[in-house]
Amino acid sequence: MTAATLPREPRRFRMYIDGRFTDGSGTAVMTRSSPGHGVPVAQWPSGSAEDAQAAIGAARTAFDRGPWPRLSAGERAKVLFKVADLIERHADELGLIECLETGKPITQARGEIRGAVDVWRFAAGAARSMAGETLNNLGERVLALVLREPIGVIGVITPWNFPFFILAERLPFILAAGCTAVVKPAEATSGTTLRLAELLHEAGLPQGVVNVVSGRGSVVGQVLLDSDRVDMVSVTGSTATGRKAIAASAGNIKKLGLELGGKNPHLVFADANLDDAADGVAFGMAFNAGQCCVGGSRLVVQRSVMDAFVARLAEKLQRVRVGDPLDERTQVGALFDGAHMDKVLSYIDGGVKAGARLVCGGGRTGSREGFFVAPTLLTDVPAGTPLLHEEIFGPVLAVLPFDSDEEAVAIANDTEFGLSASIWTSDLTRALRAMREVQAGRVWVNTTLDNGPETPLGGMKQSGLGRDAGLAGIEEYTEVKTAHINLQPRTHWVS
Repeated sequence: MTAATLPREPRRFRMYIDGRFTDGSGTAVMTRSSPGHGVPVAQWPSGSAEDAQAAIGAARTAFDRGPWPRLSAGERAKVLFKVADLIERHADELGLIECLETGKPITQARGEIRGAVDVWRFAAGAARSMAGETLNNLGERVLALVLREPIGVIGVITPWNFPFFILAERLPFILAAGCTAVVKPAEATSGTTLRLAELLHEAGLPQGVVNVVSGRGSVVGQVLLDSDRVDMVSVTGSTATGRKAIAASAGNIKKLGLELGGKNPHLVFADANLDDAADGVAFGMAFNAGQCCVGGSRLVVQRSVMDAFVARLAEKLQRVRVGDPLDERTQVGALFDGAHMDKVLSYIDGGVKAGARLVCGGGRTGSREGFFVAPTLLTDVPAGTPLLHEEIFGPVLAVLPFDSDEEAVAIANDTEFGLSASIWTSDLTRALRAMREVQAGRVWVNTTLDNGPETPLGGMKQSGLGRDAGLAGIEEYTEVKTAHINLQPRTHWVS
C-alpha cells in the first residue's frame, strides 16, 4: 500500500444518537487532515450541547426503560460477539481510517483493529461471569445476598492517540455489564468511532444503548461531566484533563474512571540481555511515535553498562524506519499535528540548552508535508529539566544512571505518575523485588507494552483511578447492592 491510496476527498461521517444517524442540530463541520500527508481525509459534525443532551436522554431512556440492562448476560454476549465479527470483517477499512487520521503506520493500525476484535470477544464471554455473593454465615435467621448491578449511563471520553483500541478496552465491558453509553471521541480522530457506530447498528444493538457525539471536549465532553443524568464518566487523557474531570464531577458526585499521563521508566540492570533490552527500549519509546501513555520515556540504566548500552540503543534507533504511514515498511509514523510536533521539539531543544547531550535524533525528519520526529536519545540530563518530569508524548528518551538496586527503584518512583514500568534483568529475585517496589499500575519484566484483554489496566498516583479490561473491567461499571433476607418470624420491637 502506498500514498496513492490517499482519498481524493474527505470521507464524511455522521453522529449516532438514539439509533439514528444524524448531522446534529447545527451546521458546523470538523475536517481532519492526515498528519502524515497534509491533505484532508475525513469530516464529521461538530456536535453541540443540544446534541450531547439528546444522546444522554436516549441513553437514559434505554437504561431506565429499555431491554438492554434486563437481558440475560448470554443475550448481551450474542450481540457483542456479532460486533466483534463485524469489526473483524471490516478490519482493513477501519485500519486505513485510523492510519490516515492518526498518522500511525498502516500495519500498526490494522494490528490495533484486530487486537480490538479480541477484546470485544473476551468481554462478550466475560459478560456471563458477573456474579455476586451469598453469605450464609449470619446465623439461622438471616441470609444475605451481595448483588452486582449495572451502574447506569456511562459517558466515555477517548483520546486521539489510540481512538479505536482504547474505546475497545472500555465500551464492550460497559455493555457486558448492562450499562448504556454516550461516547465522545477525540475531536481530531473520530472516524473509526463513528464507523463503529454503524457496525453496532448493524449488529442489532437496541436503540439508545450506545450514542456517539463528535465535537469539542469543551462542549460535548463538558456536558457529559456536568450532567446529573450520567452516572459515571470514563476519561482517557492527560493528567490535566483528569483534574478538570474531577472538578466537574463534584457537582453531582459522579463516579470517574481515569487513565491519565505517565512518565514511565525502563530499568535496565547490568545482568540483562542487553540486545533484547535495547530492542525493547527502542520499541517502548518509539512505538506510535512515542504518543503512547504507557511507553517508556526514562531509561534508568546501571552505570557499569550505561555507555555500552546507550551506544547499542542509539544504533538501533538510527535504523528505525520513520516515514509515510501508508508504506507497509514504516515502523514510526507522524506525530498528531504541527503544534504537537513543535511541543516535542521544544522539549528536546530545552533539554540540550540546559546541558543534556544529544546522542541521536533531535529533529524533524521525513517529508515536509508530515509531522515526523526522529527517535531521540539524550544523556547527561540535568536533574530539574522537564525532560525528566513531564510527559513529552513523543519519541524522546532521557537516560539516568544508577548504581544499586535501591537507587534504581528510587529513581523509577521519583515522579508524580505511576502508569507503567519495564524491568530488564536475568536475575529472577531482582526482577520480582523491583516488580513489587516500583509504583506503577502495569509492570513488564524483560518485555514491554505486552497486553491482553484478560489483564486489568490502569494507573497509580496521578496516572488515574479505577481499572479497565479483565474481569475488573466489568466490575468497574457496576454497583454493589447488599440485601438481607429474614427467614424467621420477626420478634416485634414494639410489644
